[in-house]
Amino acid sequence: MREWRVRLGRMTVESIFPQLEPLLLSVSKPIQYVGGELNSTVKEWDFAEVRWALMYPDAYEVGVPNQGVQILYEILNERAWILAERTYAVFSDMEKVMRDNAIPQFTVDSHRPISAFDVLGISFSTELGYTNMLTALDLAGIPLHAAERGDEHPIVLAGGHSAFNPEPVADFIDAAVLGDGEEIILAISAVIREWKAEGQPDGRDGLLMRLALSGGVYVPKFYDVTYLADGRIEKVAPNRPGVPWRVAKHTLMDLDSWPYPKNPLVPLAETVHERFSVEIFRGCTRGCRFCQAGMITRPVRERSITGIGEMVANGLKKTGFEEVGLLSLSSADHSEIAEIAKGLGDRYEGTNTSLSLPSTRVDAFNITLANEFSRNGRRSGLTFAPEGGSERLRKVINKMVSEEDLIKTVAAAYSHGWRQVKLYFMCGLPTETDEDVLQIGELARKVIQTGREVSGRNDIRCTVSIGGFVPKPHTPFQWVSQLDHETTDERLRKLRESVRADKKYGRSIGFRYHDGKPGIIEGLLSRGDRRVGSIIEAVWRDGGRFDGWSEHFSYDRWAQQTAEVLADEPVDLDW
Repeated sequence: MREWRVRLGRMTVESIFPQLEPLLLSVSKPIQYVGGELNSTVKEWDFAEVRWALMYPDAYEVGVPNQGVQILYEILNERAWILAERTYAVFSDMEKVMRDNAIPQFTVDSHRPISAFDVLGISFSTELGYTNMLTALDLAGIPLHAAERGDEHPIVLAGGHSAFNPEPVADFIDAAVLGDGEEIILAISAVIREWKAEGQPDGRDGLLMRLALSGGVYVPKFYDVTYLADGRIEKVAPNRPGVPWRVAKHTLMDLDSWPYPKNPLVPLAETVHERFSVEIFRGCTRGCRFCQAGMITRPVRERSITGIGEMVANGLKKTGFEEVGLLSLSSADHSEIAEIAKGLGDRYEGTNTSLSLPSTRVDAFNITLANEFSRNGRRSGLTFAPEGGSERLRKVINKMVSEEDLIKTVAAAYSHGWRQVKLYFMCGLPTETDEDVLQIGELARKVIQTGREVSGRNDIRCTVSIGGFVPKPHTPFQWVSQLDHETTDERLRKLRESVRADKKYGRSIGFRYHDGKPGIIEGLLSRGDRRVGSIIEAVWRDGGRFDGWSEHFSYDRWAQQTAEVLADEPVDLDW
């Protein structure tokens, strides 16, 4: 029988599963709370010296495929003295069940309360997960504010792309890590191990000081922020001796030395990505001015052909997946992508294994490469991202893709048997006009026309997907103004009507877009300072949540709380 009792120091900590199990039939998708996935790890609590709860602050179906959490989970559990388990955001129905029945936030591996762990590590890939963090903390019985936590509470540590500006959540986290996590999590674990072995000198602050003194961990409470009269930040300065003025970003230089995940998780329930993924390189040198990921993950570091091949073979053997995704910011930019494609194509030809490049640039794509990835007869749609509708706008954002490049590429694709192309654009880019957006429709029409001409068929499709531009920190566009949602929606309305009015090509053009309001919220959260923390908390207390892919909070709620919280602040948010 499974042992449900675990120990924290001298206290016995009960697993919540016996209490949880009878209630699972009353919630949607109960399988996401059960755990027990293939390749998951359950370790003895007593034998671990340092214990991590790793959280992806979104639903299980979104969080399980996340490479970052899987990699850290495995690296930590490889060390005999470290225990790591996973937790995810719960849906609103489960939240109600947990509150009604006094069930705390738990891990899916052993259903241990996250409040019993030494560290709660949260990986933020989007700012819209901030309110889910507050829900998890509240369900766990961990004080929302870092200043109110005692020695008995875990260290709340933030990481991921959306932690590169940790100031909006500075009130709620104890520390943040910038950059790659593989090496720093082991260094942090070693610090915690030493601190515990010495009897936890100076308590919680003593541990945080040790982490801060390393120069690789940002501890918000050790820095004071002062403001100018007009509301701008004047200075961010250490408030304790020895705390560094600047915190370093962590960069893993040799990817081949870290071939993770070696034992990829196989979810019990359907997830957003049903495939085994291999990261073939990190970083990007393209310099697109809107792209935060491309700026903060530099320099480019490639995984070798041999390393990639070994990871693919091992991953397929350990998981049983039939699709392999070669991941990066622009996978076709790998310096040896042609050799990688041919080698994998040769190895898996005649099998049920399909290969994909989820991220492909127009000027890096060629038919030879595409054919290598479709040898087994699977030709899914190709996706390209021109980003801007007009060539003028693409020059503004440094997306050096000409209309001629795009037409040549799709012509080659349609002539070699592809029938579906997806084009991704943004609305609201700096200097954008209505005409720039309408050019998206013109480009889609030319794609359809070209496809019909080269293939001799009329079943050619082009799907246009449009997202709102959000200025991100650490990019050349970090200080530009964000287009208001009314103008964004109006431009997209004009584009949609223009496409629908085209009797010759309109029916062959799919049109997908999001309204402009969520982007405004994301813009506030991504570029905000510590004052935004009050807004996040106010919205959360007002019922604001983010469930999976569906927003359960409204723009109006965020706007109202922003106005109330910052009523006395000299800040113009252009709302």
